[in-house]
Amino acid sequence: MLTPRRARHGAGAGPRARRGMALIAVLWIVAALSIMIMGLTQTVKQSIRAAIMQRDLTSGQALGEAAIALALQQLAVQTTPLTGTGQISVNFAGVDMTVTAAPLNGWIALNGASAPMLAALLQTAGGLNAANAQQMAQAIVDWRDGVPQLDPGAPAPSGDQRRRFDAVQDLMLVPGMTYDLYARIAPLLTASVSGGGPVNAQAAPPAVTQALGNNTAFIAQTGAAQSNLFRLEAAVPLSTGKILHLTQDAVLLRQGSNTVAPWRILRERAAIESDSTNADS
Repeated sequence: MLTPRRARHGAGAGPRARRGMALIAVLWIVAALSIMIMGLTQTVKQSIRAAIMQRDLTSGQALGEAAIALALQQLAVQTTPLTGTGQISVNFAGVDMTVTAAPLNGWIALNGASAPMLAALLQTAGGLNAANAQQMAQAIVDWRDGVPQLDPGAPAPSGDQRRRFDAVQDLMLVPGMTYDLYARIAPLLTASVSGGGPVNAQAAPPAVTQALGNNTAFIAQTGAAQSNLFRLEAAVPLSTGKILHLTQDAVLLRQGSNTVAPWRILRERAAIESDSTNADS
């Protein structure tokens, strides 16, 4: 009599166990689907943020270029030459922007600076000790003034055969230059100005004068020569609460030039930073 009861009890437990397993499987499937949906949602949000950022970059670039063009128009027609740093307020497409303009001779001329001037920069702004700064400065001068190896079968070049820097980024080609060191000194340099001599104290940003230690051999406090080369930086507010800083190096051309605009853009760079007024909001 006991055996049939056990058999009946065992037969009844089988379907309940299967139902329990089926419930667990369903719960696992629901959890897996939830994870997939959360991942897909996160991917969509990231794609939306990337699209907004790209839109901001595109519109900010256009606004910044327009602002700098308007500022260059004012520089081209003003009767009083700009010898120091000046700010120009412009409005384009309903957006108010400020353009900071200064002659490029306020920055250290990479193609003309002496080894002692570069050593001072490398020691103060670059963080090198005196011996390493002098060694690195001499390496920069040697690379800049050296004659590159030419193909023996190529025709001999005419004029100045020195290598020179076409852009500040060419510093990375100098033996011993690291990216960290480059990043610290690059904002204080320009490859657009070929002449050496002291920098223009009236146009130099504070970081340049600090890097050169206010040394009168490196900084001209008075009587700085006027330059037709300018660095202009437009501060463009973006819809995301950030600010796009667009910087262009430009040369004002002589009157009567056959170009469409009386200036030519030499180099450009852009960087985005948070708006401090909206940083906490």
